[in-house]
Amino acid sequence: MKATHLAPVITLALAAAFGPQAAAQAPNKHPAHRPQHAPPPMKHPPNAMRPKLGDPLPGLNRRELEEFLDGKEDFEDSETEEAGLGPIFNRESCATCHSAPVTGGGSEINVTRFGRIENGVFNPLASLGGSLQQDHEINAVLHEVVPPEANVVAQRNSTPLFGLGLIEAIPDAQILRNERRRPVDGVMGKVARVADAATGRTLIGRFGWKAQQATLLSFAGDAYLNEMGITNRLFPVENAPNGDAQLLSQYDTVADPEDVPDANGVADIDRVEAYMRWLAPPPRLTPTPSAAAGRNVFQNTGCAICHVPVMITGPHRSPALRNKEVWLFSDLLLHDMGSLGDGIAQGPADVREMKTAPLWGLRASAPYLHDGRAQTVDEAIRAHDGEAKAAKERYLKLNQQQMQQLLDFLATI
Repeated sequence: MKATHLAPVITLALAAAFGPQAAAQAPNKHPAHRPQHAPPPMKHPPNAMRPKLGDPLPGLNRRELEEFLDGKEDFEDSETEEAGLGPIFNRESCATCHSAPVTGGGSEINVTRFGRIENGVFNPLASLGGSLQQDHEINAVLHEVVPPEANVVAQRNSTPLFGLGLIEAIPDAQILRNERRRPVDGVMGKVARVADAATGRTLIGRFGWKAQQATLLSFAGDAYLNEMGITNRLFPVENAPNGDAQLLSQYDTVADPEDVPDANGVADIDRVEAYMRWLAPPPRLTPTPSAAAGRNVFQNTGCAICHVPVMITGPHRSPALRNKEVWLFSDLLLHDMGSLGDGIAQGPADVREMKTAPLWGLRASAPYLHDGRAQTVDEAIRAHDGEAKAAKERYLKLNQQQMQQLLDFLATI
């Protein structure tokens, strides 16, 4: 997430420097005109016996299902300038980056991160608009570029959101138990402890490539600001294009925060949070004999050391999330990935550390790896490094049949 808390300081400094002239250039701001709508009816309730990608969790009550449908509509809505889009942003809607193969999935769309490493220390270049570059704008004069001071540039691929409510419902104790495991193959993952904007507490991060978000509400609020330029109660300060507060003051014509609660106290970030919470995980497929054999290959190569097959949710107000098996195939820890790290430090994650990516739904989430460089699962495995190097080396020693068995297994999870 951008270090947006610097924006007010920059604005005050510019006001002092330019005096009344700068203030006169700032436009009068109007409230955001955000769309209001009623949730569409579900004509055909999902078949709990044969769930599909993009379905709601089975067992939702009527209120939860309504929240899912209402949130999905907001998720698919396109933002406008009148509603607060921009002034700089990456895309106009959540669904633009999360639509493959259905709403809630991933996509081939990447975002750009940048920074500077000097004497081994990472600088996000926050005063120059880092570490996230927004590649769209409401006026060409606002266009962001990677500043010449940056010596690290990385791509981050849009990830699927299926089953995130189940992941949020996994107790911290289970993730901490993964951290305390006896090291095997030099694998020593660590928990990401992050300051959560939604609760004001330090929690265990579990969302994002660097596990930089701990709750779905913070995840939604961060995305609204940094991907669409929609300020909200969690992130109320606009991003300035390449840190230029004067340009921001000229073109930011909508009063902040732009996403405000309605008469029922519900804002769009709350609706999108609910949509992600009630979005079902990818359905597992019936394994073929080859895939069934591939499960043993998965274990024997050491893939399961980091890609822990299953965890269990804890107590929850909703039976749909209470004491459920979560076949995510991730330990939700940060690992040193060597050359596969993206060079960006974020929160508690260092430049070489990445969260173990959940593997469920792998068959429908190409391209692979944090920057989408791998078009196939085989390519992704071969690129593994750092703490995953030993498992990769075992994979490379498999015969052709064993490799195919492993790939067949991964296509069913």
